[in-house]
Amino acid sequence: MVRLVKVMHMQALVSAVFLQASSGGPGSWLVTAGPLILIFAVFYFLLIRPQQSRQKQWKEMLGNLKTGDKVTTSGGIRGIVVALRDENVHLRVPPDNIRLEVARTAIVGVTTGEEVTKS
Repeated sequence: MVRLVKVMHMQALVSAVFLQASSGGPGSWLVTAGPLILIFAVFYFLLIRPQQSRQKQWKEMLGNLKTGDKVTTSGGIRGIVVALRDENVHLRVPPDNIRLEVARTAIVGVTTGEEVTKS
């Protein structure tokens, strides 16, 4: 009988602990959601925001292309812009002055004359 009372008392104590933990207090949602909010903030400031700024700079660079610019494509081809079309760019590629038509989105960088002389 004494053992049964101890077991029932222990069950009641365990039930009370679980009820208290599940009902939570006024700040329990913050403790539960806090790490998730922190992870999202870290991802935003370390991954999402820098990528958005790089993409904005890249679009601005594509918008500012003009004839005579020295560019590099995603395939590593370096050439001089000869003509600009809506979706394409015509490049003159040395040493044989081959004329290539590449997609505007394939251009990854513009090289100025100052950068060429430094190399």
